[in-house]
Amino acid sequence: MTQASMKDGRGRPLVAVTGLGLVTSLGQGAEDNWAALTAGRSGIHEIRRFPVDGLRTRVAATVDFVPAEPLCAPVLSERFAELAADEAVAQSGIGRPGDFPGALFIAVPPVELDWPQRRALAEASGATEAVTYRDLLASAATGRFGEFHELFLFGTVAERLAERFGTRGSPISLSTACSSGATAIQLGAEAIRRGETQAALCIGTDGSVNPESLIRFSLLSALSTQNDPPEAAAKPFAKNRDGFVMGEGAGALVLENADHARARGATILGYLLGCGEKGDGFHRTRSSPDGAPIVAAIRDALADAELSPEDVDYVNAHGTGTPENDKMEALGLTAVIGERMKSVPISSNKSMIGHTLTAAGAVEAAISLLTIRNGRLPPTINYAVPDPAIPLDVVPNEARDASVSVVLSNSFGFGGQNTCLVLAAEPR
Repeated sequence: MTQASMKDGRGRPLVAVTGLGLVTSLGQGAEDNWAALTAGRSGIHEIRRFPVDGLRTRVAATVDFVPAEPLCAPVLSERFAELAADEAVAQSGIGRPGDFPGALFIAVPPVELDWPQRRALAEASGATEAVTYRDLLASAATGRFGEFHELFLFGTVAERLAERFGTRGSPISLSTACSSGATAIQLGAEAIRRGETQAALCIGTDGSVNPESLIRFSLLSALSTQNDPPEAAAKPFAKNRDGFVMGEGAGALVLENADHARARGATILGYLLGCGEKGDGFHRTRSSPDGAPIVAAIRDALADAELSPEDVDYVNAHGTGTPENDKMEALGLTAVIGERMKSVPISSNKSMIGHTLTAAGAVEAAISLLTIRNGRLPPTINYAVPDPAIPLDVVPNEARDASVSVVLSNSFGFGGQNTCLVLAAEPR
């Protein structure tokens, strides 16, 4: 790489980050989130937006300062994305309001009718007992529910945001389970590297904390049932971990061709040096027991960044707090980084903000950049009982000052979707 050209060793344009935005249960904006994360404050609390009596899991990291009426995943996801993207675009100083000079890549939750909308269709069908799919179709055929149809189209959130921010070309919507936010960033970086765009607005957003989603994850035995106290429910890498806690929010990054950013005098927050992605068809929810796909995703990310395992200063873990996921992530990291992994600090933001699902990869990439810029590692709270089977340098309970140049940010999703990002202070 030469500073004159701002290209990597393969002649590809370097990808700079010039803006970031965050919305989580801890607050709106990067500043508030960073202060809360480094203070070890939890945004996990008892769910208040719908009744939880009789449920095994009664806690989540909901974003309660954003109106949840109507309670609908697409509506909430759009609201969170707007807030995060507003912050990222404003910080980047790119373009003019409503005229973003690049493409939109957005990760959104899988779309299907939520319970309130299903109930409305059922009531319109006149069914008094069991409601069949034919009853729902009959209600839809009346033409009275056009707003439902538009709201639950997979591309609706992206279309509305593209109109709001004035992005170029057709917006790209994607959903690759828990790696979705990282995949949106990967697609934006690849488009810049190919010369298809000078800039990309990359967003991961999720507003899926609703009764149906909570019950579905509970039936998979994926959620923590340690409800009291709520802030202690998420215990990534601890021996007494028992599942993840649902969260919601959004993360947004403005990616830019580094030459373009430098030419307009933009402040560069960091660089996206590498992306690695590996699919795993082993099981719909479980990881492959040999860890091969996770290992391959990490290795591919480092190779794409033209770095070695020795260059990694810190790992922003996927770290869900489920017994199997944490173990597999530790095994994968050790397979790539070796014995040195015992001394590479690692944190899981999910201990404080829950698992933000579709948004997680983007939210955690933004936090990784804040870690680089501030020289401070957010802790993994609730780490009181280390797991001897996971011999990692987990940053326990309190933030740690450290000089960080290269961060590996991991996102491993249901269905075997594994995506890793390498973010750095400077190009290598």
